[in-house]
Amino acid sequence: MRPLPLPFPDETEAPLVTELRFPTSGTTVKGVFELNEFATLTPENLDFLRLYIKVRGNLKEVERVLGISYPTVRARFDTLLRAIGYEPETPDPQEEILQRLERGEITPDEAARKLRR
Repeated sequence: MRPLPLPFPDETEAPLVTELRFPTSGTTVKGVFELNEFATLTPENLDFLRLYIKVRGNLKEVERVLGISYPTVRARFDTLLRAIGYEPETPDPQEEILQRLERGEITPDEAARKLRR
C-alpha cells in the first residue's frame, strides 16, 4: 500500500474519498466521504505530529530529539497548527522572556529589565 499522494500538484481543495475497502471482509463501500484534517497532512507535518504525540506534547523534547533550535520547533508546530485549520496563538511577550530566562539565553537581570518595559 502507498500513502495518499498529497499534497497534489495544482489542487487547493481537500480530496474526497469515493470508495472504502475492508480487505479482511472483502466489503466495499461506495459514496462520497471527506477526509479529516489529519489525513491530508504532508509527510513532514505528519512526522512532526507523530513525534509531538510520542513525547506527550513536550516541545523541548521535540527540540532535543530533532536536534534543532526551539524557535525552529515552534515554527514547525505553528505550521502544523495551520495545516489542521488552527491559527497559532500570539505568544505572550512576558512568557517569551521567562522562557528565554529558563533556557539560559538571558540573565535574570536582563529578564527583569525586559519585564519592566
